[in-house]
Amino acid sequence: QVHLVETGGGSVEAGGSLRLSCVASGLKWRTNYCLGWLRQAPGKQREGVAAMDSDGSYDHVESVKGRFTISRDNARNTLHLQMHSLKHEDDGMYYCAADEGRCSWAAWPYDFEFFGQGTQVTVSS
Repeated sequence: QVHLVETGGGSVEAGGSLRLSCVASGLKWRTNYCLGWLRQAPGKQREGVAAMDSDGSYDHVESVKGRFTISRDNARNTLHLQMHSLKHEDDGMYYCAADEGRCSWAAWPYDFEFFGQGTQVTVSS
């Protein structure tokens, strides 16, 4: 069973930075996983933010390009999201997510099979 634990959320003023981290466990040996970050603002649907494949290929949704950077350490099964120039519209619960197999870039952004409990990001104006 895949288990994902996020850390690093918090409150920050607009223009500030946060770094989210995720530790994944229960991953199958020698199996590719697409790892990503999703977020959900109050009253809105969950949306993809960024994803990274085990080969290092990645993508960010347009609204965060140039401000957010996804990274992963395959040896440590960790995933990070560095967020700069945060805006009020970045508010929400951020979830680390995983899918067994390669990232499907043609379909991205999409939902994932496994999620963590989430970490809250609050941006004050």
